[in-house]
Amino acid sequence: MEINQNENATSLVLLKQGAEARVFESTFVGKRSVVKERFSKKYRHPTLDSKLTLKRLNAVSFEIGGAMHDKGKTTWFLTPVLYAVDPVIHTLTCEFVEGPAVKDVFLDFGLNRVSKEQIDDIATQIGGSIGKLHDGGLIHGDLTTSNMLLRSDNNQLVLIDFGLSFTSSLPEDKDLYVLERALISMHSSCGNVMDQILAGYRKSSKQWSSTLNKLAQVRQRGRKRTMIG
Repeated sequence: MEINQNENATSLVLLKQGAEARVFESTFVGKRSVVKERFSKKYRHPTLDSKLTLKRLNAVSFEIGGAMHDKGKTTWFLTPVLYAVDPVIHTLTCEFVEGPAVKDVFLDFGLNRVSKEQIDDIATQIGGSIGKLHDGGLIHGDLTTSNMLLRSDNNQLVLIDFGLSFTSSLPEDKDLYVLERALISMHSSCGNVMDQILAGYRKSSKQWSSTLNKLAQVRQRGRKRTMIG
């Protein structure tokens, strides 16, 4: 069963469609919200497809719900507030976060009054959030600046799109190298943002030493592959 867009045209506005899910803007109890629908895969047996989709939905809802707050003070990492999970039509409904993607802010560096100080603050927040995420045994799976938002009211970093996330405490699974390659590819004009991210990571993670040692090893392997071609 999937969302019928025609029947819900007044309440659902398609924002994005990927290979695994559709994302809609909607309202929930009068609040602006986002609805993420994980749709069925026609090539899979219906029973198997339903079980796999539901398992992934439950995992993602647990991880999104993992952000903890204490009177406005972040004690873990920030995600959109989870409002509802529908296991029948495989949807998550969560808070609509008002604010730009970090990707767009970084691309505007040097323009629109985006300063080096702002970039450094965002980078520190990124490192801090990822450190807390990893210490909680969670791997995001798609750490890019497109999956990070900045709240317009307080500039706090919010992590989104946990569709590829999984649990692991192994240093080799922690996806800092993936983030670094994404930064080099898309945001080289911002300078070495990764250094500031790693500084924030060291401050927030109790397990930073083993993770950064593994990052150094992965970097070395990457350089060797580049040299060999």
